[in-house]
Parts: sequence; C-alpha cells; structure tokens
Amino acid sequence: MSLINTTVPTFSTTAFHNGKFVPVSDASLRGEWSVLVFMPAAFTFNCPTEVEDAADSYAEFQKLGAEVYIVTTDTHFSHKVWHETSPAVGKAKFPLVGDPTHTLTRAFGVHIEEEGLALRGTFVINPEGVIKTAEIHDNAIARDMKETLRKLKAAQFVAKNPGQVCPAKWNEGAKTLTPSLDLVGKI
Repeated sequence: MSLINTTVPTFSTTAFHNGKFVPVSDASLRGEWSVLVFMPAAFTFNCPTEVEDAADSYAEFQKLGAEVYIVTTDTHFSHKVWHETSPAVGKAKFPLVGDPTHTLTRAFGVHIEEEGLALRGTFVINPEGVIKTAEIHDNAIARDMKETLRKLKAAQFVAKNPGQVCPAKWNEGAKTLTPSLDLVGKI
C-alpha cells in the first residue's frame, strides 16, 4: 500500500539537535513542510556523505520553510557521538532522530527486519502531516539532496496552485500543465 496522501502515524522519539536532546513526534511535523530522510545507521560509510549533502543544502530547505529530519535505527545518544566525531555529520544543524524501537522505520515501510536497519527512504510531508512524496531504494545508492529540494518545490507549487501539475524535470519557474481533455494525446 502506498503512503502517498496518507497522514504521518502517531509517534514520539528523541533526537540530537543543536547540542541538546529534544523530543520529536508527529506533532513536530505539523505547521511546516518536513523532509524525513531515513538511513541505515550511524557510523556507516555512505550515511555521512548524505548527512553532509543535507547540511550543505539546509539553508535552502529552511528558505522553503522545511525542516529536515535524519532518521536512523540508532539512539539519540549514538547521534550525539556521531555528530561530535564525524566531520561530515558535525555540519548537521537539523535533528538527528533516533528510532531504536523501529517504530518509524516500520511505519514508513523502510525497515529491514533481518538486519534491524533502515533502507534509504526520503519523504516530503506537507504542513498538515500528509506524505506527498516517497522514495525508497537500496542502501548502496546514496541520494542527492538537490533532487529532494526539486521535489519539495514541486510539492509546494502544486499545493499553492490547485489544478496544476509539474511535468518531468520540472524546476522552479518552469512551465506547468493544466490537465484537460484537450491535452490527451497531444503531448
């Protein structure tokens, strides 16, 4: 079953954020755009490259009114040490969310039962807590936050412009489409 256009399930956990342990719940995702980025675990090889990429793009996410949440199956304690010891992860100014109970990884369909880890999953969630994009793939393939930003911008555009759709490779400022019978077979 697809998670698209479903509401984020109820959850409550702890994150390491800006030097403190802070609560994070489904209520934290309300009122602004959110991007949940699931990773297998802290202290791995590929994950720090993704955290660094998200950190390098964080100002643009904030400019768009979105918070980024990195989620692994580790504890918030592990995230504190990861942040303090990895130069790449140390750049993170967003919450590093612990999911040691696997509540989030299971709810978002990214949990690997036999490993107790998460697949790489990215979810854009609107201010009402509704999932608008979902991407899940193999752990050997890291993501590009530029593509996540593009998807966030597209989700924000269609939310503000009902009746419009963003075609393939759409970027901010590009032409959109208004679906109609007149377009069928003409594109």
